[in-house]
Amino acid sequence: MSLIQHAIGAVENFVDLGGPVVGILLGLSVLAFAVIIFKFWQFHAAGVGRRGALNEALVHWDAGSEAAARGAIKRSPNHLGPLLVEAMNASATDNDRAMLAERLNARAEAQLARLESTFRLLDSVAQIAPLLGLFGTVLGMIEAFQKLQGAGSSVDPSLLAGGIWVALMTTAVGLAVAMPTSLILTFLESRVARERTFIDKALQMILCPGEFDEPRTQRPVAVGGQAHAH
Repeated sequence: MSLIQHAIGAVENFVDLGGPVVGILLGLSVLAFAVIIFKFWQFHAAGVGRRGALNEALVHWDAGSEAAARGAIKRSPNHLGPLLVEAMNASATDNDRAMLAERLNARAEAQLARLESTFRLLDSVAQIAPLLGLFGTVLGMIEAFQKLQGAGSSVDPSLLAGGIWVALMTTAVGLAVAMPTSLILTFLESRVARERTFIDKALQMILCPGEFDEPRTQRPVAVGGQAHAH
């Protein structure tokens, strides 16, 4: 309990030293940290990035082995697996492939939108934190120069230096909050972007099997003792 009280006291002293702007920045850092922890949990629960079994299923489906494809999907923890099963079921009964693709793409976008929720919040924190830090620095510099003016002719250089480093503290705190938030947001966005690219390719492969095969090298086939290219 004493350790917790010591930590709380240290935070209070830090806020008192840096002013209310530092307190706001610390609040933003706690909010961003909580959102990041939630997003990592959400991505893990949804199996984001774990697409090995789904890629195997697409290979089987493109080769015409429907049972093997469905079996591979059952082993996948990825949240897109049920959507691929739905696409496989619908492709056998729905002749309007264009409407089917639009419907499945809309379902996929809805799932990806849930993964992208709170991204705007993290982006706002990453953009606002440096501005708040700069705002705190400006306020601190104004206060430091006011103290310097009040000192009159008996100017103490340490008075100005102390006010300046306290003012610059808010900028440092703002950058310390913004930089990791921005990096983690970029990482999360890249994960969702790869999921979107995968589902676009997967739906096309399911609805149009065989069209993603690599072009085969023409081989000569002997017909009547003569070789003819295929």
